Amino acid sequence: MTIRPLTQKTIGILGGASNVATAQYYRQINDRANAALGGWDIAETMIAGMNFGNIEHFVRNAQWQELQDYVGERLERLVAADVDLIICASNTLHRFLPTLTARHSLPFLHIADPTARAIKAQGLNRVALYGTAPVMRMDYMRQRYEQEFGLEIVVPNEEEITEIDRIIFGELVKNQLRPESKARYLQIARRLEQQCGAQGLILGCTEIVLLINQPDRPDFPMFDTTELHCAAAVDWVQGRRAEG
Repeated sequence: MTIRPLTQKTIGILGGASNVATAQYYRQINDRANAALGGWDIAETMIAGMNFGNIEHFVRNAQWQELQDYVGERLERLVAADVDLIICASNTLHRFLPTLTARHSLPFLHIADPTARAIKAQGLNRVALYGTAPVMRMDYMRQRYEQEFGLEIVVPNEEEITEIDRIIFGELVKNQLRPESKARYLQIARRLEQQCGAQGLILGCTEIVLLINQPDRPDFPMFDTTELHCAAAVDWVQGRRAEG
């Protein structure tokens, strides 16, 4: 017989980037926790929800220090709540999250790490990366994959980056899914495969999986950072911690 209340570790989620992604995180974390625990049990979570309007403004205007300060304040709320693990429902915000979380003793699960392990488990070494413009243009996410896991990352060209980013901010974060945008995402992926030798695709923005996913290209491995991150977080709090 289960002793109530059931004692669990708490997952602290930096959310709101966007609300669509955060909803996906909450659902997937609890679906996975319930599958493991059974009955009516789900995960213990604490969400520090941010205003995506603030985040969009700071990103669009390259106000990275202002964004870091804003996210840092919300991180402090999770620290004060004494959560057991911190995750963030955004690839873009990982530009400075390792620095922010290093100021505290709480464990932090980087969004790239579960994805990198999944890529390596399939024996791949050269993969394409989709995400917001900062994720694709800047090197902070590519360096994580390359330096920590020895993967080779290829990104779309400048025109494609602009279009991928426009679709994310103009459509996906508002839960708008358009057939023409889906076709364009798949077209770019095909070019990266044929011309750049990409063996697979990282869906490196937490809303992209709403538009394209593995059934759209069964022959081309896709790695959903949201799903892999959520699964790893639940595994962590349940005592199954990945290494390497």
